[in-house]
Amino acid sequence: MSENTTTEAIRLAVGDTAPDFILLDSNGEELALSSLRGKKTIVYFYPAASTPGCTKQACDFRDSLESLQAAGYQVVGISPDAPAKLAKFVAKESLSFPLLSDEDHAVAAAYGAWGEKKNYGRVYEGLIRSTIVLGENGVVEVAQYNVRATGHVAKLQRDLGLDSK
Repeated sequence: MSENTTTEAIRLAVGDTAPDFILLDSNGEELALSSLRGKKTIVYFYPAASTPGCTKQACDFRDSLESLQAAGYQVVGISPDAPAKLAKFVAKESLSFPLLSDEDHAVAAAYGAWGEKKNYGRVYEGLIRSTIVLGENGVVEVAQYNVRATGHVAKLQRDLGLDSK
């Protein structure tokens, strides 16, 4: 493949079977998507732990976790960060759901969450903030790309018919 070749991210759509994965969590333990089957799962991709937007989004998921779990959902966050960085983020923000390390971006790419981004006229490859909601059987029920960090969890709850407060 030549250096000038850019790949358009293949995005998941409603009805697709989510690609399985095994990634390390913040404790260095393996977690497989297949082990989460049987419950609805919200998989969200974020660029970097401990940055302002990603912290806001993670804390929104943390603060909404009880209501999401009551509705039958579990939450998993995925970023390119190493497990040690994720562990610090989990501890600092008291996060109570798994954060997974996708250092080589393979899972993000398989989910359409890695690709071309534009920022202030600059074009580069990077993580696209995305949320994929899976049914109990691992089939995509909601696929949202280029989501905003602030307010995303509340919007997702509305989209899922789980209006909070």
